[in-house]
Amino acid sequence: MDKRILIPTDFSKNALNAARYALDLYAKLNCEFYFLNVFRLDHYTTNTLIMPEPGSPEFEAAKAKSEEGFAKLLDMLELHHDNPKHSYHTISSFNFLSEAIKQTIASKDIELVVMGTQGATGAKGIIFGSNTVNAMEKIRECPVMAIPEDLRFSIPKEIVFPTNYKSTFRRKELNYLIEIALMHQTSISVLHFKKETSLDESQEANKQLLDDILENVDHSFHILTDKNVARGITSFVESRKSDMIAFINKKHFLFNSIFSRPLVKEIGYDAKVPILALNES
Repeated sequence: MDKRILIPTDFSKNALNAARYALDLYAKLNCEFYFLNVFRLDHYTTNTLIMPEPGSPEFEAAKAKSEEGFAKLLDMLELHHDNPKHSYHTISSFNFLSEAIKQTIASKDIELVVMGTQGATGAKGIIFGSNTVNAMEKIRECPVMAIPEDLRFSIPKEIVFPTNYKSTFRRKELNYLIEIALMHQTSISVLHFKKETSLDESQEANKQLLDDILENVDHSFHILTDKNVARGITSFVESRKSDMIAFINKKHFLFNSIFSRPLVKEIGYDAKVPILALNES
């Protein structure tokens, strides 16, 4: 069965860049790419009592503008990414972005969402836009990958996987990480935050389980002693010229533990590599 990937787009340069990265990353697989554009109406606000209806001049004009954007996008992609393994679909939606993404994931059985980290309205200096952080926080149905602005695709040689070994690992959670690693012969560097002097019994068991799950992938274990986790991950990635960061998006405490909300943004300020948020099964 073809892999189904959703790429939200606002037709910005950054969104186009994310699309190109996804097409190159999955060039070897049969994929269906769904491009989603959420359109807005210029004069409509949440204070307006009357919702614009499909068929109204305002609604149809905004939808037509979205469809024009898709025509240009597909022309560009087909010019540079003529891959017989890939097919493209477009969806124009009048909705909130997070709701439109969730609806598309459900209706099209999407397996992965790929987003640019900043759209056309992104503030200078902030690479992780609020849409991307919200998507990583709210989307539980499938993994979310964020692609930094201006990043050109190169075959990933190393993916950094930060963990504290405090939760049990499941193969299902790591499927997408392993798939990318096997597809490109990529190594995985497991990075442990060392606060305690040694691992306790359950952490040791979890580390061994992870070792077993990654048995078919080239992988290694590393220790991080930097008290500032964001800075530690960033410097580890830079020093080794790693190509991606992947982490498991824990249900209840992702945004106040290892990957606290400020941390995701903090890494995002200097993000030079894609970040893959995997979901807890």
